[in-house]
Amino acid sequence: MPAKQVPAKQVPAKPSLAQIQAAADQTVPDIIAPGLKVLFCGINPSLYSAAVGHHFARPGNRFWPALAAAGITDRLYSPFEDALLPALGYGITNIVERATARADQLTSAELMAGQQALLQKLAQYQPQILAILGISAYRTAFHQPKAKIGKQADLPDCQLWVLPNPSGLNAHYQLADLAAAYRGLQNDLIQ
Repeated sequence: MPAKQVPAKQVPAKPSLAQIQAAADQTVPDIIAPGLKVLFCGINPSLYSAAVGHHFARPGNRFWPALAAAGITDRLYSPFEDALLPALGYGITNIVERATARADQLTSAELMAGQQALLQKLAQYQPQILAILGISAYRTAFHQPKAKIGKQADLPDCQLWVLPNPSGLNAHYQLADLAAAYRGLQNDLIQ
């Protein structure tokens, strides 16, 4: 009897520049389920993420490496494996759903409206922790102009953390710095 053939893992094709540009204002579906340990919340999808349909997919984004380096995940996951997160107790959403080239293209009104939609998701799905990835967006959306990175005052339905944005455009944090900040959240999960 011949050996069973296992299909090679398919790697999605890199989107063209035209496909990336056409992704403006598109959305990426939430990766969410009831009772997650942590719901990670980005600011909004990048054009690249919207073009490929997966969170934190833009080359140079350090979200996936930071999760692995902090011990939140047991290995380095690919953005194309984002649907596996709920089985690990994690999910991903965004404050604002529409994709832009840069987060600074969002208005304060969009961020504040996104906060309201996010609070509705928290009430519906009830994660233990909400981890917002981006201090500036958090300050605007949640009306907390003096907030610092780290654990915040809890929300009515869950604990709240604000962590550095893992975008490659965030030059203030290298991967080791991101991993250290994300490790604080991981330590809170273990306790």
